[in-house]
Amino acid sequence: MRPRPGGAITADVAVIGAGIVGAASAYRLAQAGLDTVVVEAQAAPASGSTGRSAAGVRVQFGDPLNVDLSWESIQEYRDFEALHGRPSGYDPLGYLFLVPRAAAPSHLRALELQQGYGAPVTELDPSAAQRLVPFAIDPETTFTTTFGAADGVVDPHAITMAYLDLARGLGARLLLSAPVTAAAFDGAAWRLTTPQGGVTAAQVVCAAGAWSGEVAALAGLDVPVVPVLRSVYATAPLPARHRYPLTVDLASGVYLRSEGPRVIMGRSNREQPPGFHEGVDFADLDRVLGLALERFPWLAATRLDRRASWWGYYEVTPDENPVLGRMPAVAPGAAAWLNACGFSGHGVQQAARVGRLVAEEAALGRDPFRYERFLAAAGPGPRRESHIV
Repeated sequence: MRPRPGGAITADVAVIGAGIVGAASAYRLAQAGLDTVVVEAQAAPASGSTGRSAAGVRVQFGDPLNVDLSWESIQEYRDFEALHGRPSGYDPLGYLFLVPRAAAPSHLRALELQQGYGAPVTELDPSAAQRLVPFAIDPETTFTTTFGAADGVVDPHAITMAYLDLARGLGARLLLSAPVTAAAFDGAAWRLTTPQGGVTAAQVVCAAGAWSGEVAALAGLDVPVVPVLRSVYATAPLPARHRYPLTVDLASGVYLRSEGPRVIMGRSNREQPPGFHEGVDFADLDRVLGLALERFPWLAATRLDRRASWWGYYEVTPDENPVLGRMPAVAPGAAAWLNACGFSGHGVQQAARVGRLVAEEAALGRDPFRYERFLAAAGPGPRRESHIV
């Protein structure tokens, strides 16, 4: 929807961001009977982190809420066509974690947690795991492995478009090429300024991904979400087609998986400072390849395809957990500002469940991962997610 400049829209809820989280939220908000408008900065949905993600979905987390968010979402993606009449691209390719000896006790405790939710995750002896993907075994750095049979990949763009279509079928509106340039609370509602005209809404859902901290700052709110560049390196097509699960070498941080006839790989560059850096980080490629070759020597026979490699952003918080739910009353209108951001690379795999939670919070006031954990007097404070890739 493109209203003429200067036009105004009034809604119950304005969702900022038409990525997968914003789209899922808009659908569930509209389903709950709330008049919803989605405001997207780019000319098309899923143009930010959603469209540039590695598309993985996994239940293998260490925090109970992350397990819940992911497992509920995976089940919805699995059943997406039956539920919504659209394909999600869900493929249970699997996630395989190569676990070093030092990390094994905590990792296996997390395995019990995941199994408690009913997720099909098992411990595999390294020699058995080698039947899934070839890797070099070392008694210290590959002490054991865990495999999630329902983990895998989805099509984030298809899911985003499906949620938006479903939301619009329920009356939701979509504004494209409409970056929010100002946000002010008038005592009763939020007034957002965009190049496509003004938007007035009783509540705002900030689902702007890596831009969420900047968007919140326009409203005078401090939401600790920053962008961090992440690169995905792709090989040229391999002579034989394989089906390698997304395999994470916890000792080095390197991951890889099959992508059609190719293999894609990456590693979070923790030394790069936050910011909107652009372009594939080829400066870090030698380090990534060096670490990858130690664990996956067969990669030496492949060739990197720079043109097939890509980059995007993680939206990172101090504890690498999302910020969900209402802001505390730290500024005028803050209680009517809901966050759905800061997923630290896990937005795609948790969006389906998050959409439901956002609607529950907007209508009923329920929210996990509250912002208050970042406040000094808020009890024990943040708890860091251990299973970060």
